[in-house]
Amino acid sequence: MFRTLPPLVLLIAVCIPRTASAADLLPADKPMADVIDHYVDAKLKSQNVTPAPQAEAAAVLRRTMLDLVGRIPAAVEARESIAAQDVGKRAELVERLMNSPEFIDQQAVTFDAFMARGNGSIRAYLHKAFQEGRNWERIFRDLIAGDPQDPLYKEAAGFLRGRAKDADQLANEVSVVFFGVNVSCAKCHDHPVVESWKQDHFYGMKSFFNRTFASGKFVGEYDYGNVSFKTTKGESRDAKLMFLTGTVVKEPEAKDLSAKERRDLDRKIKQLIRKKQQPPAPKYSRRKLLVETALQPGEDRYFARSIVNRVWQQYMGYGLVMPLDQMHSANPPSHPELLDWLARDLVAHKYDLRRLVKGIVLSRAYSRGSRWPGKDRPDRSLFAVAEVKPLTPFQLARSLSLAAQDPQSFADPKLKPQDRAKRIAQAANAANANRFEQPGENFQVSADEALFFSNSPEMQKTYLDGGLVRRLEQLNDHAQVAEAAVWNVLSRAPTKDERKVLTDYLASRGDRPKQARRQIVWSLMTGSEFRFNH
Repeated sequence: MFRTLPPLVLLIAVCIPRTASAADLLPADKPMADVIDHYVDAKLKSQNVTPAPQAEAAAVLRRTMLDLVGRIPAAVEARESIAAQDVGKRAELVERLMNSPEFIDQQAVTFDAFMARGNGSIRAYLHKAFQEGRNWERIFRDLIAGDPQDPLYKEAAGFLRGRAKDADQLANEVSVVFFGVNVSCAKCHDHPVVESWKQDHFYGMKSFFNRTFASGKFVGEYDYGNVSFKTTKGESRDAKLMFLTGTVVKEPEAKDLSAKERRDLDRKIKQLIRKKQQPPAPKYSRRKLLVETALQPGEDRYFARSIVNRVWQQYMGYGLVMPLDQMHSANPPSHPELLDWLARDLVAHKYDLRRLVKGIVLSRAYSRGSRWPGKDRPDRSLFAVAEVKPLTPFQLARSLSLAAQDPQSFADPKLKPQDRAKRIAQAANAANANRFEQPGENFQVSADEALFFSNSPEMQKTYLDGGLVRRLEQLNDHAQVAEAAVWNVLSRAPTKDERKVLTDYLASRGDRPKQARRQIVWSLMTGSEFRFNH
């Protein structure tokens, strides 16, 4: 059984990100959306910046559905929701979306994208974990020091398995994913920017993982093994178990193994690894020590603030701290009180990510328009205007699939709401997601994607010969064709100018009506409005 965490000794405190005292923050019981708007608006006022107006209902709906369920709204959903235009209805919509299986799918895909980091997907674990309602603290425990008796253990162990051969990489990956800190710069020398980060911090974090090894689908730990390193002055030094805050963890005293005992243990473990069998539990686990340390009050600021920053960036398009892996004292947040309030709230509500997501999405800051009326667009860190975000492969594939469907297949008034929702979700499949690139900070549409849209047989067969085009072929009125096509693909009504352009085009192509309808659908699907979440 795991022992109680031993006493901690605080060595260095200056590397800890600055946090506001509880007395400086808005009351804990204030609605989260109101807190967000208070702090964002206060910063805007201090900079004499008037924010962009709220986005139109169609844009907010599309943005919300892409973020929460990974697809555009079906035409029937868009028409109904836009017609409602009620604050209470929006809250009901967000609640309904977050209670749907599609929200679980979207969460699993989104978190897997930043957690896998090229070291193997853990999407299956994340999907089941979110489905079971596991909070962020539990997910952290599962991935770093999981219980072999847990039904999800083997899937969760994939996070460590792909990195277990390289303790340097493992230490840094864990620091980036869970604490928002890239400590690799302190490996060969003290950090060049953060004066208080020394080599001791990097090797202190590495010491939590240097005993870790993979055995088949299992992850084990040796009972011995320490880390030593050379300082920039050439001195040899034994690393201590040190967390990012500078806290040094005192390990439980353990009996030193003789050389023969180590050889015997090595031989036994190598046999287990060859057979891909579960290794025995260590007398105590350094990785469990890390988990317990990182979650202790006072030490948990990195863990809580990092995931708040990640989720904020996911929905707002830009973090409160940027880059996301540079949360340190030399890189303060744009809205320090807001980050502290959200982190405090997250800890108080047992790391409930759903609560955090809901608060962000229901804020006015989230639903601002993405068009800036002035000449010089404000700095992104002010959140005065909504970010324009490229769709992820999952979002793009699902949205294309849904946009190609016959709108009448979801418009049957006899369909019960739950049955319609299920039918829409099934129609929005992500079959071609691997065709598209995961967007980064400086995203540009790839040549492969452009070629796929231009002349791929799959594009023609899957999207341009689908139910939408067949439905448009049955409409003789050009205005009706334009209306149906724009609603189905762009989730909104066409503008007056768009109607004229489309109806004029259809009239000019009376000799090839089917090809004209296909061309309209293709142009809407491949345009920038569809490609981005705005």
